[in-house]
Amino acid sequence: MTALVRYSRDGEIAEICLDNPPVNALGVDLRAGILDALEKFTADDGARMAVLYAAGRTFVAGADIREFGKPPKEPFLPDLVNALEALEKPILCVLHGTALGGGLELALGAHYRLGLPGVKVGLPETGLGILPGAGGTQRLPRLAGMEPALDIMTSARQVGAQEALSLGLLDALAEDGSTPLEAGRAMAMRLIAEGAGPRRISDLPAPAITPDKLNEIRAQIRKRFPGQIAQLTAIDAAVEGAALPFHEGMKHERKLFQALMDSPQRAALIHAFFAERKVAQLPELKGITPRSFEKIGVIGGGRMGGGIAVSALLAGLDVTLIERDPGAAEAAREGVAATLAESVKRGKLSDERRAEILAQKFRSATDYAVLAESDVVIEAVFEDMGIKREVFEALDRNCKPGAVLATNTSYLDIPQIAAITTRPADVIGLHFFSPAHVMRLLEIVVPEGAAPEVVATGFALGKRLRKVSVRAGVCDGFIGNRILQVYRAAADHIVLAGASPYEVDRAVVGFGFPMGPYAVQDLAGLDIGFMTRQRKAPNRDPREFVPLWGDVMHARGWHGRKTGQGYYSYGPEHPRGAPSPEVEAIIAAERAERGIQPRSFTPDEIVSRYMAAMVNESARVVGEGIAARPLDVDVTLLHGYGFPRWRGGPMHWADTQGLSEILRQIESFQREDAYFWQPAPLLQELAANGRDFSSLNKG
Repeated sequence: MTALVRYSRDGEIAEICLDNPPVNALGVDLRAGILDALEKFTADDGARMAVLYAAGRTFVAGADIREFGKPPKEPFLPDLVNALEALEKPILCVLHGTALGGGLELALGAHYRLGLPGVKVGLPETGLGILPGAGGTQRLPRLAGMEPALDIMTSARQVGAQEALSLGLLDALAEDGSTPLEAGRAMAMRLIAEGAGPRRISDLPAPAITPDKLNEIRAQIRKRFPGQIAQLTAIDAAVEGAALPFHEGMKHERKLFQALMDSPQRAALIHAFFAERKVAQLPELKGITPRSFEKIGVIGGGRMGGGIAVSALLAGLDVTLIERDPGAAEAAREGVAATLAESVKRGKLSDERRAEILAQKFRSATDYAVLAESDVVIEAVFEDMGIKREVFEALDRNCKPGAVLATNTSYLDIPQIAAITTRPADVIGLHFFSPAHVMRLLEIVVPEGAAPEVVATGFALGKRLRKVSVRAGVCDGFIGNRILQVYRAAADHIVLAGASPYEVDRAVVGFGFPMGPYAVQDLAGLDIGFMTRQRKAPNRDPREFVPLWGDVMHARGWHGRKTGQGYYSYGPEHPRGAPSPEVEAIIAAERAERGIQPRSFTPDEIVSRYMAAMVNESARVVGEGIAARPLDVDVTLLHGYGFPRWRGGPMHWADTQGLSEILRQIESFQREDAYFWQPAPLLQELAANGRDFSSLNKG
């Protein structure tokens, strides 16, 4: 038996302890240790019942990620779970913390399940492009019913203790204050006294589901997870397996599991999983201690500033928000209070906790002097360098030495902002995405000369706020918005050549994005695009194509959803927007003025140009060091720009297409516009040497 599993006996109760910190991951050594312990229990004539429990803060939280992508080793998890269930003496599994994936499947193999208060269980495998492959699709429906089981598997959500009890996933909940072993022994003694024996889920009848209900569920899944295959395959495994004898259903599950393991979607989702964990691992921060922070200042109480304040408050930080006058400060306070009230409605926060936060942790003011003790101050005012100059001059005068001063600018030059102060080494960019309390992406923009501990503090704050933090260098738009400008421009090129904005949006949504570029522009506000064009106009290369139709729409007051008209028309009959013949007429007039004969585009042609532009600019961003690695681009686009997770990110997707093929497409597009379609040097270099972007992620 391995040291990861301890077997002992106290009286008639065998005790099997899993001890594989930090999360008791079900790696091969732990599986082998459990199997060895089961054999000891079987041979131990003095043991009438076993209690299987885990040391540390959690039960088994899932598979060992170090084994992802490697050939599985015996004992295989399905065989271990079957061996557990087949025991001739009863075994009780005690769950605390989380029991996820293989951890829950292991527990489902036990004859009885006891939960500690606060435990959460789930089968999140579909989020990784696979399905529960150790009997989860067969045992869970027999225990909880088919509909609840399908919901748990396809949503990949975590089920709380009370719901797990009501669904029958747990037989009982222990009292507060008991350890897993104490609670397990108490229940085991009761079961022994009652004469309880083995009770196998595989012996339960398989649940049924009506064809109409099944079709309804499948339609909902297709709508919720467009383009993804794991969720629908998990449904097939459960429903088709239920029509078979249990052991045949297990074989069917394994067959479908293996098909998903071999799918491109599984590879993409696993790439995203690892990229998110690696993105904050930066050599430059190794051994660097971040500055301490508990008090946060926020400048600006609009949508962005208010969201940043809420995000910090939900993380338990003390927040002071500064506005320009008492009325604006009070409005900002009311906005934060309203957003916290929404968190109460969603069950994310108790009403008591909300009241405590507003009374003790949050205040709004107009005097920068109240920021004297703030550890980090984040500016989120209008994108105007003059306004930001006033803000940072005030921060420089009022903030204590060592305070981190951050700007939330999306485009403006951060070194120029840092130079406003007498402490440029303390200035960084913290680029949140709106709404800041919901969106997980945080670009940490590092200007030359920023102190390493200031950068480390930015990442530590991002972790505290539960953000996915990505290091970005300084340029116009940083990582995400810089790439966005280029693939949005590619869409304009396609429209100028003959496609409608609506055809482009449909093609992009068909690829997997939740919205197309023109629907996104309507949502953000066409006035934002107008201001960006105005800002960049003085330095624009004369060869660059800039569509005039955007200026025409702006002049008419068409600013998107907020005005009822943008690329789409909005109203009570079409709240999500309807195509506008007037917009198409404006675009047609510009084509005629430029002497362009419009042509048709297939969805594939649209996607090929859209994605080639995205990949090409991403390669420039990596090649210039704005993004440290291709994975940083992938994580940015996944979490901030709606890139379909099941495609892994633009750099991973490009690798699957072949960089030589992407380069060939770009070179063919050069015949249409040699200036716009200039291949990125890094893309050319990698394609010439037969390498891919993933080769740059190592190390």
